Amino acid sequence: MKRYFSDLFVGGKSLVDGLVVTTKALFQPIVTVQYPREEIDITPNFRGHIDLILDPEKNTFRCIACGMCERSCPSECIQVKGKKVEGKKKKTLALFKLDFTKCSLCGTCVEICPTQALEFSNEYNLAAFSKEAFHYDILKRLEERII
Repeated sequence: MKRYFSDLFVGGKSLVDGLVVTTKALFQPIVTVQYPREEIDITPNFRGHIDLILDPEKNTFRCIACGMCERSCPSECIQVKGKKVEGKKKKTLALFKLDFTKCSLCGTCVEICPTQALEFSNEYNLAAFSKEAFHYDILKRLEERII
């Protein structure tokens, strides 16, 4: 009989302790974000996939198609091609592709670029049903932003 009341007392005490914890949490600020309807602010250190930077003076991209980013990428996920345009001394960027399924977000390509033509994007809502959706034509994306 003594054990029965002891178990009742211990069970009642744990119930009260649980109610105290729940009551404290009830009056604390809400930290949960209702994701599809609300979005959190992205920190400045966030690394999304890479993007070309638009040069505001020339209204074009800064990339000179040197291929340093492609050569320095340990994941081999960048493909850069330039073409020689008649009447110009330098090559013009013709192709800039990124396979984001291979990218390790190491940042080597952004650091090594001699013209600072690359940056990390702020896109974090990346979801798709196929791998091909993560094969980005970065040059095409930039041209769409210009238009």
